[in-house]
Amino acid sequence: MTLLIAQRFVSRLILPVLLAVVLVLGPSAPAQALGGEQVPLGTPAPGFTLPTNVGDGEISLADYLGQWVVLYFYPKDFTPGCTLEAQRFQRDLPKFIERNAQVIGVSADDVDSHAEFCDSEGLRFPLLADADGAVSRAYGSWMKPMSMRHTYLIDPDGTMQERFLGVRPAIHSQEVIARLDELQA
Repeated sequence: MTLLIAQRFVSRLILPVLLAVVLVLGPSAPAQALGGEQVPLGTPAPGFTLPTNVGDGEISLADYLGQWVVLYFYPKDFTPGCTLEAQRFQRDLPKFIERNAQVIGVSADDVDSHAEFCDSEGLRFPLLADADGAVSRAYGSWMKPMSMRHTYLIDPDGTMQERFLGVRPAIHSQEVIARLDELQA
């Protein structure tokens, strides 16, 4: 019961405050206010291997060399904003596939939660379990006890090409497609 109260506190009080910081300071807000040091654009994206509920049970960034990766971090399965964001990525998945891009979601939720979330929402892209937040920290997307709502575009060579910080779930997938089109032009 105490954990549930703490989770509600974080999602109802802390996340809106963080969003307010992003809205006031804008996307160029200091990294410390947005979860940590950001990986510089034009440099190699941090490699990782994390458990997932699909395929062989683990996914590595290196598995996707040769195609674009839309790596999106989100706070929690089944919450309204995270559900909307996942639904939009799923809706637009054919557009990403046309652009040789793989969508991958990452949160601190466990594999079982991800499996239930994928089943519930009909998600056909992998969700990775970053239970200790190590990968989220490596990308500057960690605010204990959860990942922050950040997205990174990684090119087919594994280079960080774009980042989206403090995204709006309802329109984010379309923003990512538009930027992907610009980068691929």
